[in-house]
Amino acid sequence: MQEPQVLARIARRLKTRHQPPRVHPHAGPTGDADNAPAMGGRSGAFRAAIFGVNDGLVSNLSLIMGFTGANVSNHVILLAGVAGLMAGAFSMGGGEYVSMRVQRELFERLLHIEAHELATEPEEEHDELRKIYEEKGFPPHLARQVTDIVMKDPKIALETHAKEELGLDPDELGSPWAAALSSFVTFSLGAAVPLLPFVFGSGTAAALVAIAASGAALLLVGGSMSLLTARPFWLSGGRMLLIGGTLAAITYGVGSLLHVSAS
Repeated sequence: MQEPQVLARIARRLKTRHQPPRVHPHAGPTGDADNAPAMGGRSGAFRAAIFGVNDGLVSNLSLIMGFTGANVSNHVILLAGVAGLMAGAFSMGGGEYVSMRVQRELFERLLHIEAHELATEPEEEHDELRKIYEEKGFPPHLARQVTDIVMKDPKIALETHAKEELGLDPDELGSPWAAALSSFVTFSLGAAVPLLPFVFGSGTAAALVAIAASGAALLLVGGSMSLLTARPFWLSGGRMLLIGGTLAAITYGVGSLLHVSAS
């Protein structure tokens, strides 16, 4: 039984590593609580989309500014930008697919082990669930009654044990293909913003347009996070603009020091 316990701990860490700290009930102020968005489960997808766009935008802007600072020709900058877009998009998509696939396979194995234990060790599983309810504050007699009801239906029993013991929802294990495609598309969209000016122009004019367009995109994408955090739009957007602009400035400076003047 030692291996399933280790796997269960890993599963709980995977499910909770990006979750916010626990908040206890309190009577303090909540700001604009009445206008809080009802994002529900979509908040995770929305957050992933925003960060995918941001990753593509910042990484490709930094790459392009580095080549611009090195004073290379427009076709070299264009080649670097396209290579950065494709390499980053495939890396993000492939990495997300592998990560989600391994996580899903782990969760499926844990569910299989739990289903096996429910079938072969029903009394032990009954006691485990009853103790969980008692630890939550249920009176012993009520914890036993609830457990008896849950254990009557194998499907409900598996779903309940998965949630209570493992912290898993059998219906929400995540799709590797959906995660990979989402990462690929959002990264590509972000990376295309600083690249497009060099497709239709060149030189200082293209660089200025790329900086302006990327700055506006960073401000907009960062500000979109206010839909989730309820923080001021200018604060969320300004923070992302500052970070992206600083990184682009650093790579531009490095490129200027190299100054290869390639043709």
